[in-house]
Amino acid sequence: MVLEGKTGLSVEKFRQFIDIMTPSMDDYLYVYDMPGDCYCISENALKRFPLKENCFYNVVEELEKLVYPADFAALNEEIGQIGRKEKHFHNMQYRWVDQEGKAIWINCRGSVIDDENGEPKFLVGCINEIGTSQKADNITGLLGETSLKAELGEHQREQMCGFMLRVGIDNFKEINENRGMEYGNMILRRTASCIENVLKPGQKLYRVVADEFAVLDFTPCSVEEAVMLYNDIREEIKHFIEETCYDTFYTISAGALDFGIVEKQSYSEIMKLSEFALNEAKNGEKNKIYLFENEDYDRFQRKRALLKRLRKAVNEDCKGFVVNFQPIVHIDEQSVYSAETLLRFDSEETGPLSPLEFIPLLEESGLIIPVGRFVMRKAMEACSRIRRFIPNFRVSVNVSYVQVLKSNILKELLEGERQYGLAPGAIVVELTESGFLETNESFIGFCSGLQQHGIPLALDDFGTGYSNFHYLYNVKPSTIKIDRSFTMKALQNAYEYNLLRHMVEMTHSIQLKLCIEGIETQEELNRISEINPDYIQGYFFGRPCDFESFWKEYVAKAEVAVAEVCENGAD
Repeated sequence: MVLEGKTGLSVEKFRQFIDIMTPSMDDYLYVYDMPGDCYCISENALKRFPLKENCFYNVVEELEKLVYPADFAALNEEIGQIGRKEKHFHNMQYRWVDQEGKAIWINCRGSVIDDENGEPKFLVGCINEIGTSQKADNITGLLGETSLKAELGEHQREQMCGFMLRVGIDNFKEINENRGMEYGNMILRRTASCIENVLKPGQKLYRVVADEFAVLDFTPCSVEEAVMLYNDIREEIKHFIEETCYDTFYTISAGALDFGIVEKQSYSEIMKLSEFALNEAKNGEKNKIYLFENEDYDRFQRKRALLKRLRKAVNEDCKGFVVNFQPIVHIDEQSVYSAETLLRFDSEETGPLSPLEFIPLLEESGLIIPVGRFVMRKAMEACSRIRRFIPNFRVSVNVSYVQVLKSNILKELLEGERQYGLAPGAIVVELTESGFLETNESFIGFCSGLQQHGIPLALDDFGTGYSNFHYLYNVKPSTIKIDRSFTMKALQNAYEYNLLRHMVEMTHSIQLKLCIEGIETQEELNRISEINPDYIQGYFFGRPCDFESFWKEYVAKAEVAVAEVCENGAD
């Protein structure tokens, strides 16, 4: 049962430590090996709670037998959040059932230790009993979640009015890591004092979790009162920071929930929505307040549901994902020179999804890495087949910045070329301009590697991001692609058209090729042809389609021609 992580620690070492410390303390130390699904706790817990052994497997299943039924769902969700890396600390008050079947309140705290890949490996912490009813928090002196739940329950007999303001200390983890837990506890106490100093009569303050507080106000007031309260709290914290001569500096974010727009006013629903509101406030720059909106939450729910469906699809060998091909045409020869692979997704549950919706989800979740491998495989299979009849045909593959930063995409490209017998240049890598910074070492190394191994680089959506020629010089693409939005402006405006003309000239002056996207009519083609781009792409030449349709439309004639040559040669 020894599972070594980057820390050099193991379950066995933790267990030995627990055994050593158990005789000298009343609390219960524990370690949860998440990949191994193994849980060890101080042996004295066996005397208090109905545990057969102090070390057991099937953790969630066994805990369900131990935890008070009404509290298990919340604990299970917390474990899930830790496993999904949404939380790195565990601080929760809930109930265990003792040997006599009585519910005992416990405070369970723990920290996550990651493995060498940054995945949760151990949850290590301490459990202490807080009695049959919840007591005040021993750091801030505030009542906790149980009292908050009871207070909300008292007001649920009728439709509640008022608001909850959920306040969180920004980057509290870093405060603890950089200054120590004692310092962090001081910040918690002073933050609690700052909030209490500005509360109005009737407003009540609770400590929700480690670095979060909740203010309840049941008076028939506008949610704008929550904004005013948040600003007052920030002002108090500002005064505290000034008193320390900026030796202490931190900020707070807050989510405000108007009870009047909450349809289901249960405790779990209110806590769920207020947590969402606080998370929205913490997105981006932090140090702000967010007012809960049902529309935003609906979008969040849809995003979460779609991500779940996408993850399932990836685990089923990318079921539902389809790679389409769109022709890229030589401007002079009006012949298909290449094809760009375009990812699509469809399922019974979701219907067809726009790439604008599902690709950002793949990137945020890291699922773009396995899906990117799927696309690469399909592109290489297609290119290998087409090159039997069109020898110099190329297939372009869009590569995400996530693939560059978090996987060895260059190695995968080279291995794929060898596997499918493709010469360097057969696969073209397309990078979206706005997704990268030229100063990123991984990006620079990737671009250099492409050049070293003869893999062409096309800079996609040029004109929507960084857009300067110093950038092009450092990246050294072989082709730049003009985004359709830029093309449409050029076709509608003389100034933009001349700008595009000069861009083509400058591109050619530094020996780069240029492809203009978004050509849909003969008129647009005629107009764009006047400025002499190298390649054209758009619906006028062909819409994205599956490989078999692409073959019939653009490759079949070449296949017949090759067959005729072979037949004549045989004669």
